[in-house]
Amino acid sequence: MALLLEHEFKPLPADKQIETLPFLEAVAHLPPFFDCLGTPIVYSPVKADLTGNIKKIRAVYDSNPAKFKTLQNILEVEKELHGSAWPKIGATLALMWLKRGLKFMLVLLQSISDGERDEEHPNLIRVNAMKAYEIALKKYHGWMLQKLFTGSVYALTYKSDLLKALEKGREVKEEESIEKIHQFLTRVTPILDAIYEMYTKMNAELSYKA
Repeated sequence: MALLLEHEFKPLPADKQIETLPFLEAVAHLPPFFDCLGTPIVYSPVKADLTGNIKKIRAVYDSNPAKFKTLQNILEVEKELHGSAWPKIGATLALMWLKRGLKFMLVLLQSISDGERDEEHPNLIRVNAMKAYEIALKKYHGWMLQKLFTGSVYALTYKSDLLKALEKGREVKEEESIEKIHQFLTRVTPILDAIYEMYTKMNAELSYKA
């Protein structure tokens, strides 16, 4: 799958220490995924948010690559640096929102890969998108954003068009595309799970609504 597999994520090491630079280089290729969903009024801001948060983390990393070698280093250094303002600041906050956007993406793709669908409208991805939204983002959104996202599922692209867009326009059998999605999920899900685990262990997760 051209868009998802063109830049591989490094395997999660046994100590779950995720190197910052390879992670950022791999994840920087993913925001265009949201162009493939078809409803720019909703998903263009999500794409811009992901891109902006990647840039914020990269700026912190570039300021001292040795100090910020891993994502855990970033949280630890910023916790010491910012005191009571942490974690609602800096790259810690940017990574918090980045992981939520990635979670939405991964849950949606996992749901499609698992064959979950509306049996009456099997080429629609409403069921998959709503599941992803409820798991990854809904509790962090206020009433207006929730209404906007809920309404947006009726304007989402067809599954066949999404898979074609992820292949960058190439005609590929659905089972081949699903297999590539599975490969992508196998690589990225353990990394995202480790980031969530890190936020929980460091008590860095925030529940305020956007």
